Amino acid sequence: MEASILGLIYEEPQYGYQLEKTIEGWGMRNWTTIGFSSIYYVLKKLEKKELVSSKLEKVEGKPSRKVFTITDLGRETMAGKIRDLLSWNKKIISPIDLGLAYLNYLPPEEVINCLENYTESAQGRIKFLESSVKTQEELGAPYYVVALFSRPLATLKTEIAWVEEFIEKIKKEENL
Repeated sequence: MEASILGLIYEEPQYGYQLEKTIEGWGMRNWTTIGFSSIYYVLKKLEKKELVSSKLEKVEGKPSRKVFTITDLGRETMAGKIRDLLSWNKKIISPIDLGLAYLNYLPPEEVINCLENYTESAQGRIKFLESSVKTQEELGAPYYVVALFSRPLATLKTEIAWVEEFIEKIKKEENL
């Protein structure tokens, strides 16, 4: 979460509400976990770590707002975070894994039904991601922005293929 906010401030100085609008505009909640209520908490943490600095900006007819700017230490820290994020495969915890761990508590027919529902729900996400890739390409977005939608799309398609193979394995093992 810190890297998400720090990256946005790296791009340009921003105030809290502006960060929320940028997060919405970029569709960031599709690929990062940051809630509106977390933004100010993270900003305080970044400022305490001296990764960002802030100054009050007066706006005519409105209350002053605190604008955050990345510091040199923040730039160094962000570069390190990017290197780490791009270099190492990290464990991803998926809720389906917990279901798989205990699927033997359900009848095989019900497990198959659940997995078919899972696949169906994933199809909706696939349509969204395909549409997002197409939109970003049509807008001439940089390749790395398109990648924010094409990578999860590829992952999801692979997962659906695995689920479909697993359903077939259950049917074979259970003689269904």
